[in-house]
Amino acid sequence: MGTQIKCLLKSNEISLNDLNNKTLVIDSYNLLYQFLTTIRSRDGSLLMDSKGNITSHLVGLFSRTTRLMQNNIKLIFVFDGEPPKLKEIERQRRKDVKMHAKRT
Repeated sequence: MGTQIKCLLKSNEISLNDLNNKTLVIDSYNLLYQFLTTIRSRDGSLLMDSKGNITSHLVGLFSRTTRLMQNNIKLIFVFDGEPPKLKEIERQRRKDVKMHAKRT
């Protein structure tokens, strides 16, 4: 997915301290999708609040953001373009929930 530019870039590992007092731009759609696909409860289900709303992405976002901010890293969240195609199922689910709520 996305632009395949790795072959044009030189990889260089850095530590979190190397980003101290720097600004980091974040691809928000991909970050949130990453959290939705990786943060799960012990039984493998997505984290949810008491009303059944999925919260895995919020837990991940809060955890990652606070960790970066503790290292004096300024964050810019970019919501650019269309969300990943793989997120279409979640987008459709949200649309269905919204339509159901309007009918009731």
